[in-house]
Amino acid sequence: MATTQDFRNGFAFRMDGNVYLIAEFQHVKPGKGGAFVRTRLKNVQTGAVIDRTFKSGEKVDDIRVENREMQYIYKEGDHYVFMDTETYEQIHLPHKIVDDIADLMKENEVVTVIFGDGMPLLAELPFHVNVKIVETDPGVRGDTATGGTKPARVETGAVIQVPLFVTVGETIKVDTRTREYLSRV
Repeated sequence: MATTQDFRNGFAFRMDGNVYLIAEFQHVKPGKGGAFVRTRLKNVQTGAVIDRTFKSGEKVDDIRVENREMQYIYKEGDHYVFMDTETYEQIHLPHKIVDDIADLMKENEVVTVIFGDGMPLLAELPFHVNVKIVETDPGVRGDTATGGTKPARVETGAVIQVPLFVTVGETIKVDTRTREYLSRV
């Protein structure tokens, strides 16, 4: 058993027969009354996100979590096929586990897959990925000083807001957590 003091982003626990991951949490100590923890939880089975408040010190049934480096190989129907980089075992992950990052994932990219109680819970990309621009409007000369942005489609299918001076064919670095342009590569 774990208490609310053990909460952190990515913490997995079982509640009401479902497995949840903490997406966000905040400890609140009001001037009057007892402290509590406000959380945003993601249901691993359904993908639904709910808000839940716990009293400070409340206990939950925690799950042992293991991170494995896996290489994305290809998409097959509604599943994504990954290969464990240590054992070379291939697994099929359903789209609900991978959908958050699928449009930034390239074939042969190494991804961290988080397992809880032996079942896959979540897939995470590295904090930064390099992707090539395949479609964007041309920049207009003189517009670079304004700090404006334009949408650009990258090779993986995602649409990222980029500065006006970025052109088709360039490779850019993208922050996978915020989906923001960082720099040209």
